Amino acid sequence: MNFFDIKHLSVIQRLFILRSVAIVVQLTTVLAVYFVMSLQIALMPLLLVIGIETLFHLVSIFIFRKRSAGHLAILSQVLADVFFLTILMSLSGGATNAFVSLLLLPIVIAAVSLPARLLSIISISAVIAYSVLLLNMPEHVEHQMDMNNHFIGMWVNFLLSVIVVTFVVGAMARLITNRERTLAQAREEQLRSEQLLALGIASAQVTHQLATPLSNLTLLFDELVEDYPDSLAVQDMRHPLNQCTEQLSYFRSLATAIRENKKQLIRVPELMEELEDSIRLQFPETELAITYQTPQRHDWSLLELESDAMLQPALLNLVQNGIKSNAHTNARHLNIEVGVDDGKLTLAIRDFGRGITEHQESLGLKLVASENGLGMAMLLSNTTFERLGGALKLLNHPQQGAVAHVVLPVQSAADH
Repeated sequence: MNFFDIKHLSVIQRLFILRSVAIVVQLTTVLAVYFVMSLQIALMPLLLVIGIETLFHLVSIFIFRKRSAGHLAILSQVLADVFFLTILMSLSGGATNAFVSLLLLPIVIAAVSLPARLLSIISISAVIAYSVLLLNMPEHVEHQMDMNNHFIGMWVNFLLSVIVVTFVVGAMARLITNRERTLAQAREEQLRSEQLLALGIASAQVTHQLATPLSNLTLLFDELVEDYPDSLAVQDMRHPLNQCTEQLSYFRSLATAIRENKKQLIRVPELMEELEDSIRLQFPETELAITYQTPQRHDWSLLELESDAMLQPALLNLVQNGIKSNAHTNARHLNIEVGVDDGKLTLAIRDFGRGITEHQESLGLKLVASENGLGMAMLLSNTTFERLGGALKLLNHPQQGAVAHVVLPVQSAADH
């Protein structure tokens, strides 16, 4: 734990630093009051409480040395601070102690560290602690000073302070947290947009640069066919050249459709039939199984979703990744489960490979280096789904393999 790098410390680590300082201040104050100011206080009980607090503090540091602390762990630590402060105050004057306002500090810490429901627990605990200190004041103090109204006013003042800190500081802390989260998300989206723009520019350049050599090869092929019409080697060149030409034309049509932002409504059965045909054509050795959940199959014809030129390639990217994953375990099965839930079409594409590792959990969200590349296909697929109002989530199947879970908004054709 680097105590000098405050910005990068976790909430629990900052809390430990504050408590370490508090323990030193408590011990110094108790010794100074007893030995320097010669005031009669319960020295040994106070030292015992500080000792127990120090032991609790050391045990907490040991427990959370390499573990992350959730909200409940932080709540327990702040509640412990309220408890130790209350005990120390009760042994040194109770509500008349000049440091009783320190009970506000745990509320401030909770306001910037915990959600509202847990912050309310700390606030209520502090009010209860102050009330107990006020009710347990020695009777001779009340009679001697005759300041019941004054102490009631102090309690009301403390309650108002708690309310102000709870609502104002808590609201400001949540506002700052939400703003930082929004800024971080905006930075991530900007970085991803820049990566996609660079990828699009590079793809356009490659497509443009391939067009001229491919045209030259086509002309040379035509000349070879005229000169060697019976050559099998020349005839074998026809199909690869046609494939390259068709793919280049397809890329150009995709680029035009994306540039013009062309979208259309497509029925779910039509989408799945096109996807199935593409899979069986491009991956004939794959044993594909498509299952439909409720509603029944005949009801699927009423469901349609917004599509563009990149939707089918995005789905095929997921299928191709699943087939590549199957190759590691010599599996040939690929399952696609289709369902509808709350106006959303769900596609669960499951492979039977080795699953995804912790390093690959961010696939689709950013470029991730792996043995197969940088995850550009997944990033492009996820971007396509998000552009259509959907989302992509990758997770491991409990039995074997991984599942690419796609969600897309769907509507009934009868609604319009």
